[in-house]
Amino acid sequence: MHIESLKTFLIGKWCLLEIQTNTGLVGVGEGGVHGLPQSVKATLDSLEKFLVGKNPMEIEHIWQTIYRFAHFRGAVITSAISAIDIALWDIKAKYFQVPIYELIGGKTRNKTRLYMHINGKTIDDLCNEAKKAMSKGFTAVRFETTPDEYYNLNVDDKLTQSAERVAAVRETVGNDIDVCVEIHRRFSIPETVTFANMIQQYRPFFLEDPIIPDSLESMASLVNRINIPVATGERFHTIYEFRELLQMRGADYIRPDLCLAGGITNCKKIAAIAESFNIGVIPHNPLSPISTAACVQLDASIPNFILQEYMGEAEPPKNKMVKAPLVLENGYLIVPETPGLGIELNKEYLLKHESAPPEITTPMAPDGSVVDW
Repeated sequence: MHIESLKTFLIGKWCLLEIQTNTGLVGVGEGGVHGLPQSVKATLDSLEKFLVGKNPMEIEHIWQTIYRFAHFRGAVITSAISAIDIALWDIKAKYFQVPIYELIGGKTRNKTRLYMHINGKTIDDLCNEAKKAMSKGFTAVRFETTPDEYYNLNVDDKLTQSAERVAAVRETVGNDIDVCVEIHRRFSIPETVTFANMIQQYRPFFLEDPIIPDSLESMASLVNRINIPVATGERFHTIYEFRELLQMRGADYIRPDLCLAGGITNCKKIAAIAESFNIGVIPHNPLSPISTAACVQLDASIPNFILQEYMGEAEPPKNKMVKAPLVLENGYLIVPETPGLGIELNKEYLLKHESAPPEITTPMAPDGSVVDW
């Protein structure tokens, strides 16, 4: 068996991949440079000549060859590798007529617990979304604390309004749901320390990316100064970054993105490193149903899985991208028993709805400086 061709689909912020083999087996994957998916598509198109004729069963060898062939690496390369890796695992598992998790250690659970994204410009809107999530059976919710255009507020207003949103959601859901707090790198270390003291009484499950995580030393300093668990890792794309983050005690939970951090092959390694530090894994997943399906395969196979990010897939375009979605049941995704990823692309829809990626819209502070969105 050998690889015959690659086909990429650019659907807004999503870059999907299909790999065809000469036997008729097909694998699908996704690459996840969130703001520039066209860069991943260009890389995948460039790699087609190398991949055609290769044995799709040699996943690790192909991974290493692409990662190490050039002098420079980076997130675009690992995103392309991620898409290829997921698609190759899909092919290999279909060849053996088993789900992917059976080839990477076997199943450790029958379903994966989700946290549901909730949004709302006002506190009332946010609390109504929390009620909807509860009514659907979700046992954890995640939301952004900072109001729109937070960068126009002074520090006291920014922190106070953020704390009020946490308090309101906790009051709405009571003790029946875990509350996950997303800050999206919008605070400094001093602001985060103050904010953590303000909301500690509401018992957040974690604070996600309170500061820019690029400095591992800064992350470690922050984790050591607050009493709320910190989750980070969605921007990291190598085993070395995660290892050093954990060695420095820079996170209480890690958040690898399977479509950025080298696919199933690399994220299985990252999860094992985390396990050696008694750290749980909460995979990052802001992308398409392909990403979700890959996450579930990993979640099913690792002992230190904690929660799975989920943004909902019942509305277009997500509910049109695959022929049949994974089964959602009371806030859990049921681990599929079907071969491969457990999903199939709806190519007819994708071919009709290819679209340009979003424009760059970085927010600016009142003084004209750049702020994190």
